[in-house]
Amino acid sequence: MGISRTRSIGVDPFFTIRRALHCDLDLVRQTSDEFFATDGAFDHFDGAPFDLAFIDGMHLAEYALRDFINTERHAHPASVIVLDDMLPRLPVEGLRERRDARAHGSWAGDVYKLVDSIRTLRPDLVCLEMDTTPTGTAVILAPDATSTTLATAYDDLVEAYVVPDPQDIPDEVFSRSRALNPAEFLDKPIWDDLRRLRELPAAEARPEVVRLLADAGLATPQ
Repeated sequence: MGISRTRSIGVDPFFTIRRALHCDLDLVRQTSDEFFATDGAFDHFDGAPFDLAFIDGMHLAEYALRDFINTERHAHPASVIVLDDMLPRLPVEGLRERRDARAHGSWAGDVYKLVDSIRTLRPDLVCLEMDTTPTGTAVILAPDATSTTLATAYDDLVEAYVVPDPQDIPDEVFSRSRALNPAEFLDKPIWDDLRRLRELPAAEARPEVVRLLADAGLATPQ
């Protein structure tokens, strides 16, 4: 939240403020589950959908999936959702049990599992892995606040996610073979149009967002 310059909401049950914050900020000391269960959780946005959401929570797939499901319910088709810690570099970084970061690098946990779930169950979304330091991110475009697909599949997905360490991490996660260069992604000519499309009702904006992303050559890698 330290670099935000616009109206923002930050959710963390254990936040510590170490520097001045220079934005219109609602800082909430709750878990994300508690936040999303609160009536009027997004009142700070005066009922408008968010532009950008950044999900960086418990580093476990079942929590990250629940955060994504709850976040998408408040999205506009032109909103952008970013998931952190999606590309562990070493097997030890992708464990469900956290190890000493000083000895083993960063702990990403097993949230990387969401990528294949989203791509399989939600082909309507554009899901792009980003080669960011240290443990990668994923950007989700064209969200649909009305979708219930992932919520319906949640229990089955969690049963598949929650397995003992070590985790069977796909080679393409370690190699980042599907990941985009983040600077090149940010240079894509889509951002002004996404801002404009957020002013339209969701039903009108969705086909325009889909067309914009297709014209920019942005599609989920196979």
